[in-house]
Amino acid sequence: MNGYQLTFYTEHNRRHDHRTVCEWLLHEASRLGIHGVSVINCAEGTGHAGAHHGAHLLNLADQPVQVILAVTEDEAQRMLDAVEAGRVHVFYTKSPVEFGVLGGEEPPKAKKHLSIPGHNRP
Repeated sequence: MNGYQLTFYTEHNRRHDHRTVCEWLLHEASRLGIHGVSVINCAEGTGHAGAHHGAHLLNLADQPVQVILAVTEDEAQRMLDAVEAGRVHVFYTKSPVEFGVLGGEEPPKAKKHLSIPGHNRP
């Protein structure tokens, strides 16, 4: 399938309303029915204004973050429209990509169990 890779660049501590920009982007993608979003925490980078950002041993607030989506043309436009309508100040790139799924059918998912130390199930 042909579409786009949307990548949004922000910092761990940047906020929009009551959420971080990263959380806001993830929420909007989910609300729009967009699946397969990845968040990548980066060690350091230079922002579009020239400022250096980086993760520090005791403080991750300034850590650069990328939110990456592989989307159809329609999904890309809906996501960009949502960011614009929400007035979220964020840098992004949009690159044409080919994407798909390989390997046949997805195996059934195993049930997840909450494991509490010292309380093993039989």
